[in-house]
Amino acid sequence: MGAFLDKPKTEKHNSHGEGNGVRYGLSSMQGWRVEMEDAHTAVLGLQTPGMTDWSFFAVYDGHAGSKVANYCSKHLLEHIITSSLGDGGTQGSEAGSESSGGEIPAPCPPAVEAVKAGIRTGFLRIDEHMRSFTDLRNGMDRSGSTAVGILLSPDHFFFINCGDSRAVLYRNSQVCFSTLDHKPCNPRERERIQNAGGSVMIQRVNGSLAVSRALGDYDYKCVDGKGPTEQLVSPEPEVFVMVRAPEQDQFVILACDGIWDVMSNEDLCEFVKSRLEVCDDLEKVCNEVVDTCLHKGSRDNMSIVLVCLPNGPKVSEEAVKKDAELNKYLETRVEEMLSRPGDEGLPDIVTVMRNLSTDSGMPPLPPGGGLASKRSVIEAVYNRLIPYKEEDGSGADMECPW
Repeated sequence: MGAFLDKPKTEKHNSHGEGNGVRYGLSSMQGWRVEMEDAHTAVLGLQTPGMTDWSFFAVYDGHAGSKVANYCSKHLLEHIITSSLGDGGTQGSEAGSESSGGEIPAPCPPAVEAVKAGIRTGFLRIDEHMRSFTDLRNGMDRSGSTAVGILLSPDHFFFINCGDSRAVLYRNSQVCFSTLDHKPCNPRERERIQNAGGSVMIQRVNGSLAVSRALGDYDYKCVDGKGPTEQLVSPEPEVFVMVRAPEQDQFVILACDGIWDVMSNEDLCEFVKSRLEVCDDLEKVCNEVVDTCLHKGSRDNMSIVLVCLPNGPKVSEEAVKKDAELNKYLETRVEEMLSRPGDEGLPDIVTVMRNLSTDSGMPPLPPGGGLASKRSVIEAVYNRLIPYKEEDGSGADMECPW
């Protein structure tokens, strides 16, 4: 926790898919951290009777190791489904019995309240289950993880959050909903921490952990006489249910705090919207988000899942033309700067970026992304004219210098 590399690892893991009326893309990058501790889940169509037209997406931001995040990415959904359906099968169905016509009726999906209860129970069960792992129980592995997800039924969004990763819904071209980060300084979280004998110092649990709810983190879950949701760190998720509005819903974003540290809800959604009007490749859009956050100064692992709904933004010829014109303008300006070296020789990439940031003739930049979102375009021209030297560290900056 807190250790950084001398140079960021910018290789990305990508995935995409389409089904149940939605498309998704995802991207994750290790960045400046010494270890990749993020994980994710993307499932189109649950392999459960009555829920084949449901989908599930989640991002897990691990800390102090990746074990909890990786395990949850593979097994949290099954705990939720089992808990939602219970021992009695799907809600409202007579599974296994024949109707008067001799046919077995199709299973019905679980009721909304059963799903909400199942999500909560699923989190508590997987947290208790992982506690039995030898290395977690004996303190050889002290890892924990946030979890933010969305369970989509044909009629509802079930937003799920435990920790400080975040989900947002973009509807009617504005941020319609956002999950609430679980931080120790929040009054409700602080009260629980103090009731469990802990304290909040420098906005952290006992001056150490930056989140007040998480899976794992068993060092903070050993107060005698307190239940699992009353500990210093709670595994209990908050679940928010919203009715879907097919004509208005555009997309959902799930991301870890490595993204949210440098972009607000509105900035990120506006940036994604602008990119979807230029490109329908969701992996590419997610990669642009991750690269932009790196250039904006994020020092953390970064992961994003973008779920596009049927009424999401579509590619616009006008937007594509304007984006091409902006790219051409930036290329021309970089060429001009490198064609007229100053007294100190050719400018480095940081100086080029700084000069561009004060360019009054610049066409409009992507909303929310700004000049940082065009860093790759600028670097491509720069490196073509001045071959990139690895030792100069110009591929990414410790902090955004402009």
